[in-house]
Amino acid sequence: MTSPIDRLRAIADGSGDRSVGLTLLAGAIAATLLVPLTWLVLEAIRVEPDRAWDLLARPATADVLLNTLLLMGGVTGLSILIGVPLAWLTVQTDLPFRRFWSVVVALPLVVPSYIGAFTFVSAFGPRGEFQAILQPLGIDRLPEIYGLPGSILVITLYTYPYVYLTARAGLLSFDSTLLEAARTLNHGRWQAFRRVTLPHVRPSIAAGALLAALYAVSDFGTPVIMRLPVFTRQIFVELDSFGQDYASLLSLQLLGIVLVILAIESRLRADGGGHGDGVGTAGEEPLISLGVWRWPATLLPAAVAGLALLVPLWILGLWFVTADLTARPSLALQLSTVTNSVGVAAAAALVAVAASVPVAYLAARHDSLAARVFERATYVGFAVPGIVLGLALVFFATGFDGFALPLVPTIYQTVPLLIFAYVVRFMPQAVGSIRTSTLQVDPKLVEAARTLGETPLRAFRTVTLPLVTPGIVAGGALVFLTTMKELPATLILRPTGFETLVTVIWRAQENAFYQYAVVPSLLLLVVSGLSMVVLLRQDS
Repeated sequence: MTSPIDRLRAIADGSGDRSVGLTLLAGAIAATLLVPLTWLVLEAIRVEPDRAWDLLARPATADVLLNTLLLMGGVTGLSILIGVPLAWLTVQTDLPFRRFWSVVVALPLVVPSYIGAFTFVSAFGPRGEFQAILQPLGIDRLPEIYGLPGSILVITLYTYPYVYLTARAGLLSFDSTLLEAARTLNHGRWQAFRRVTLPHVRPSIAAGALLAALYAVSDFGTPVIMRLPVFTRQIFVELDSFGQDYASLLSLQLLGIVLVILAIESRLRADGGGHGDGVGTAGEEPLISLGVWRWPATLLPAAVAGLALLVPLWILGLWFVTADLTARPSLALQLSTVTNSVGVAAAAALVAVAASVPVAYLAARHDSLAARVFERATYVGFAVPGIVLGLALVFFATGFDGFALPLVPTIYQTVPLLIFAYVVRFMPQAVGSIRTSTLQVDPKLVEAARTLGETPLRAFRTVTLPLVTPGIVAGGALVFLTTMKELPATLILRPTGFETLVTVIWRAQENAFYQYAVVPSLLLLVVSGLSMVVLLRQDS
């Protein structure tokens, strides 16, 4: 809290006016990011109540809701069952090569789930490559991989790293002396973990589970490939067949599920306790000896990472060496496709960083309700599924009941609208990174610059900006990399004939010419792999 004297000084030197200006600028940015969703609500409430009830009372709607909830619950639960043991093994035990496994089990995060989905279908489908290997043994057909079980398996393999990374971070900050004290009180390993370790890392697990749940309900590619009717798939089908009324109502239902997920995670985080007051286990000797289970324990990280990484590499490599690139030349990768992907991703990163700096700086330097509200408002787009955001921007760009904002209809299916969608979707990554870097800058350095006669703007440019540049670069890199992989918003909002790596991959799998998906998929994997470098640099 600032004192009255401090406020008078701020007014005297003009910094109070600049603070108001910064607040207004951050508020305008936050409001701009929320505008598209208001148009989605307007489109939904204009539907006649009787028609809305008829649409929502369809048996298909109940099936979509049930499948979405089962998919979310299955992915979240399985991600916890995989991610938490892996975090525990790589942090608190003497697992062989645990530093190696700590990196390898996080690598599936770089694989887009839709690439994993169509490679798994090609590998383990009824007539897939694995069945061909087993053909000499008399196995003519494998069980169906399609549907809910296959979707849960594939999405989990590429989302459990969220739980693993957050749980691992919680364990690394855990005060090891607490666990040793519990052991001296004759607590067994499981009892000590349940009573001491688990309460400490529960908020971290909840944070990772939130990301896994949000990914499960927002994933579009995997359910389509696995032929599972869920909200994201049904919304796209309705939009493609001009059923905008039904699509808007389904989108609001999906948003309701997202809000419930956020509320549950917030409650779990608020109830979380058990904070250590010492240093973590990083750099120390392992606390727990696995004994005779030391080597068998490596089967868990080996099996999980091997299934998630080797299957896509095996299938992509097989297609690469057997590719017939004369079957459908129109699907061949063009240089313009690569430049389109890089260009829109770079533009989205630049715009996102420029818009994030005022919001992040205000949130870091001003402890006010407005600063917190504006920062949280930027996170709405990240929580909203890409398919819903794309639909909202369609309504926004095409107008509402014959009325639209000036010039708005002219941007439908244009590159600027596509870039705006990416900024709304991924700007929180830049906000979080820049805010964290700003908090690490000692305010006394800025005060020293002010006492030397520097204006607030010049003090920011000469003192604060150089120190937060690593956070700005990291945030921009994360926006760039996630934009490269975004599928549903790109499919809905891209201009006609504007191809990117993800659209080429999608068209290739839709037409079952998988050989044309190999090179763009490998390029995406390489680019996505860079995100892990960014994460590791941030962690260090």
